[in-house]
Amino acid sequence: MSWLYRLADRARHRARMRRWDPAQAAGRRGEDLAHRYLERRGFTVVARNYRPPSGGGEIDLVAWQGDTLVFVEVKSRGNDEYGAPDRNVNQEKRAALLRAGRDYARRASVPWERVRFDLLSILFTEPPSINHRADAFTTLQTL
Repeated sequence: MSWLYRLADRARHRARMRRWDPAQAAGRRGEDLAHRYLERRGFTVVARNYRPPSGGGEIDLVAWQGDTLVFVEVKSRGNDEYGAPDRNVNQEKRAALLRAGRDYARRASVPWERVRFDLLSILFTEPPSINHRADAFTTLQTL
């Protein structure tokens, strides 16, 4: 069955490359791979590309792992020539993720103690390389 998913992913990616900016299409391909990766590991993905109504940030994937609400930032690159993809998550990006996460948790009535932020780095090698950092940064940071 996994070969069927890979085939569908390739076809979807080719179609996006014709219609979208190449960087945007690559980012969405990374999110597709991350979504499938998390589901294979028992996560239940409940939202993609969540943006709070007030703006200021986007969460790539929102998932449950047991009783923990996990906000996942996905970073992808074609290769690691310029370093790992997760190097692009700076303090400003973290603050935006925290704001969006607080908004989502508040709306879903999830206590902040049951929230964590993960980071998935994807390199588009063959097969793609995925590095998952659970609890990549603390939820105790102030905004």
